[in-house]
Amino acid sequence: MNESDTVQRTTLGAVEVLRIIERHGAFLPTAEFLPGAAPEVWERNADWLAPDHWEPESGKTVTALQTWVLRSGGRTVVIDTLAGSMRVRPGMEGHFHLQESDLLDRLARAGVHPEDVDTVVNTHLHVDHVGWNTRDADGDWVPTFPRAQYLIPAADDAHYGPANTTGTGLKEVDRLVYADSIAPIHRAGQAVLWDGEHRIDDNLVLEPAPGHTPGSCVVRLESGGDRAVFVGDLMHSPVQIVDPCCNSSACYEPERAVASRRRILERAADERELVVPGHFGGAGAVEVRRDGGGFTLGAWAGFAPA
Repeated sequence: MNESDTVQRTTLGAVEVLRIIERHGAFLPTAEFLPGAAPEVWERNADWLAPDHWEPESGKTVTALQTWVLRSGGRTVVIDTLAGSMRVRPGMEGHFHLQESDLLDRLARAGVHPEDVDTVVNTHLHVDHVGWNTRDADGDWVPTFPRAQYLIPAADDAHYGPANTTGTGLKEVDRLVYADSIAPIHRAGQAVLWDGEHRIDDNLVLEPAPGHTPGSCVVRLESGGDRAVFVGDLMHSPVQIVDPCCNSSACYEPERAVASRRRILERAADERELVVPGHFGGAGAVEVRRDGGGFTLGAWAGFAPA
């Protein structure tokens, strides 16, 4: 991907949508990342999965590490803040451990500066969705976006926070992520925990979609005649559209993840919502159509260089 292609834009109704791509390429082997998708599913759909979503020669998925910026009703909203820069993430070598990041430079090229951001949405609290919540200021972690409210799903905060109310599922890396990317937001008084539903403005609303994590959520956009749903990690690959029962290896509650995925896809198909996942490669977002009792892909989004 050329550097000029890493900042893209489109308009949905009265909302400007910016796509900021930090990385795009081969990730984990399909059997490791999406173990429920049989090899024949990839092979049967190879004509459109490769090269944007699958690398047949290595057997690896192809994904993007990207954030979405919405300019809506005079507000600037950032959806997910990626993995941060030079974070200690044991067990994630080669992907997130001590990896450099120039996300802030990419945002600046799109005309988005930290002090401009009104709202940060964390669709869930995994390592690659909260890292730039904070930055290093002389050895202390402080909010990267000094004016922003950070909208954090209450169920995820309870699970990943010190109380660990679910009592299960925490790794050492989860504790490190919470300590450097979430706890400083609480200390600064910028965290807003929400549950049930949370309206950001007239165009944008947060809704729960649990399963990938206890509190994972989606952002629905409705403006004019346009609709979209930013689904975070409800889907990592378009294989999960044609096979909604396929979870990623990182899904905390597999059955709830499948139920949430199917519900979001049904509404997207019925209401012509553009589906905007956190990690799709290629065009990054796609329309969904019903296909008998399942789903198929419609048109891919048309983003232009910003």
